[in-house]
Amino acid sequence: MNRDSDKQRPHERLDVWRDAMSLVESVYRITAGFPDSERLGLTAQLRRAAVGVPSNIAEGAARRSRLEYIRFLSMARGSLSEMDTQLELAHRLGFAEREPAIADLLDRTFARLNALIRSLDSSQRSVRETPSPYESPIPNPQSHA
Repeated sequence: MNRDSDKQRPHERLDVWRDAMSLVESVYRITAGFPDSERLGLTAQLRRAAVGVPSNIAEGAARRSRLEYIRFLSMARGSLSEMDTQLELAHRLGFAEREPAIADLLDRTFARLNALIRSLDSSQRSVRETPSPYESPIPNPQSHA
């Protein structure tokens, strides 16, 4: 659904949300070719994780507080990591080939999501002195590898 920019909802203006929506479309196309025996297994899990990314971004953008927004973005990042792992598993099991375009989109989505979290978190820190409970314990949160 493309709306005029003045009629877009807050999440629809975010490049990271658009990237996440593209990932969902790609995941649905890929999983359509998975074996029927995986319909309730990896297919369902992968689709659920993929849908969770833009859904959590959208829900966070609709929240009133910055901390809630960051919390939902963190959940989106978790779903993105889950999806990345499940795509690797699908490749290892021979259900799907590695697709460089999807890997690039996944990397870009991670980078944009991390940048948005950092931006909101640094704005929040200027208001308070204590570290965010949603700060990644990963030493280099820019990388998902």
